[in-house]
Amino acid sequence: MKCLTSYIRDHKYWFCLMLVLFLMLLCLFYVYQMNVEPLLYGYLLILFFFFVFIGSDFYKYVLGHQQRSSIREENIVSALSIEDMTLAGQDYHELLEKMDHARVEAIMENENQVKEMDYFTMWIHQVKLPIAGMQLLLEEEQLDRKSIQSQLTRINQYTDMVLAYLRMYSKQSDFLFRDVDLDDLVRQSIRYFSTDFIARKIHLDFQPTHQSVLTDEKWLVFVLEQILSNALKYTPINGEIRIFTNDSKQLVIEDNGIGISAGDLARVFEKGYTGFNGRKDKKATGLGLYLCKEICRKLEHTISIESKPNTYTRVLLGLDRRRFRHE
Repeated sequence: MKCLTSYIRDHKYWFCLMLVLFLMLLCLFYVYQMNVEPLLYGYLLILFFFFVFIGSDFYKYVLGHQQRSSIREENIVSALSIEDMTLAGQDYHELLEKMDHARVEAIMENENQVKEMDYFTMWIHQVKLPIAGMQLLLEEEQLDRKSIQSQLTRINQYTDMVLAYLRMYSKQSDFLFRDVDLDDLVRQSIRYFSTDFIARKIHLDFQPTHQSVLTDEKWLVFVLEQILSNALKYTPINGEIRIFTNDSKQLVIEDNGIGISAGDLARVFEKGYTGFNGRKDKKATGLGLYLCKEICRKLEHTISIESKPNTYTRVLLGLDRRRFRHE
C-alpha cells in the first residue's frame, strides 16, 4: 500500500493528464451530439491500455524500491541492475557508484588515521619511560650524570624516530645524495650511544671499512643508529657488538645478544611488528626496523638480517649504489 501511494504521488501528472483527456473527449461528444456507446467504448479502450502501462511501470517501480532497500541494508551499489534503467536512472547509478567509492575511501582513510594514532599513542608511552626514569634520578641526592645522559639519549632517539616517520611520507623530497666516508658515519653513530656502551660494559669491535658511499648522510645515520640501538637493547651486559665489512662489501653490525627466532625473522621489517622479544621487553614500537627498510629502499640500499636465537644477530647493509647523480 505504501508503494502504491508513493507511486501515485510520484506520477500524479500522468493521472491528471488522463483526467484531462477524459474531459476533452466528453466535451467533444457533447458538442457534436454523438452517441454514448462510442464514448464508453473509447473510454474503456483508453483505460485498458492506460492500466496495462501503469501496471507494468508500477511493477518496475516496486522492483526499484526493493533494490534500493537492499542497498540501504547491504551498503552496496552493485545490487542495482542498470540494464532496464532509463538514462536518468543510469546517471543516478553512476552518481551512487562515485559516492560509494568515495565512502569506501573515506572509511579506509579513517582506519589508517586510527592506526597512525595507535602508533603515536604507543610512541607517547615509550617516550614517557625515560622521562619517568629521569624524574627518579633527579630525586636522588647524588645525580648520576651518565644515567641521565642515557635517558636523554633515549628521548632524543624516540623523537628522531617519530620525525623520521613523518618526513618519510612528506610530499617534499628530503634526500640529498653525495659521497660520504662510511667510517665517519659509523663513528658518529657510535658516539651517539657512547654512554650506553660504557654503562652496559658492551665491548665494541669496530673494523674501519675505508669505504666511500653515495648516500644521504642524515638518513643513513638514522638507519645506523636504529640498528645500534636494537643491538644495545638486546645485548646483555658485558656483551659484544662488532662492526665490519664482509666479503660482499656489506656493512655488518653484529651482536651476541638474545637473537631473533626463525618465526619472527621473516616479519621484523613489517610495520608495527615487535615479535616475541619486543612483546617480552615491552620497549619496542615496531617502527624502527620498518623505517630502516623504507629508508634503505628510498636510498637504493639493501638491508637484511641473519640471526640465531641466544647466539647472534647480524644486520647486513648493502650500500654500493651508484645510480644517482651528485647534487
